[in-house]
Amino acid sequence: MTSRPAGESLDAGGLDDAALVTRVGAGDHDALAVLYQRHGASCYRLARRITASDTLAEDAVQDVFTGLWRDPGGYTPSQASVRTWLLTVAHHKAVDTVRRETAQQRRQAAAAAARALDPPAPGPADQAWAGLRAGQLRAALAALPDTQRHTLALAYYGGYTQREIAHLTGVPLGTVKTRMFTALRRLHQHLSGPAGLAPEEPS
Repeated sequence: MTSRPAGESLDAGGLDDAALVTRVGAGDHDALAVLYQRHGASCYRLARRITASDTLAEDAVQDVFTGLWRDPGGYTPSQASVRTWLLTVAHHKAVDTVRRETAQQRRQAAAAAARALDPPAPGPADQAWAGLRAGQLRAALAALPDTQRHTLALAYYGGYTQREIAHLTGVPLGTVKTRMFTALRRLHQHLSGPAGLAPEEPS
């Protein structure tokens, strides 16, 4: 990074955006700070609309200006204004952030569902219950439609609320509630008598 000679000051606030980007390329922190003051809030509002999360929006904006500091040459004056360019980068960063978050949530949901069908071995205090009853429960779970079994897995093994499950799976909250109610009723019917499961209902 370059530094200005002692006694030399830069009135960064008096420069236009393109000149500030040039100064950023010379390693000027003040120029980067002025660009952030001018456009950081707009980048944040755009990222917030895309991510629907304060934290994710802040991460996206940080990526924008960190990227500008590391590679100011990424801006081409002939293609767009600095403001338009920064907003475009903010849009891409926000979308990438949402994709990463969604992928992580899907992995967590899949792991929670897998634990439902293959829970850990019970401890000594659970041995009596973990015999026949556990086998019946696993058979009842296996007999459920995939959508109902997956919803129960997320709730009881993943620890997610119904609203969180709706967000993870991309289905309406009312559908999640219906699936859980129907699944629990079918499990109760299976475990409370020899009649077995009732006819399958839509999920």
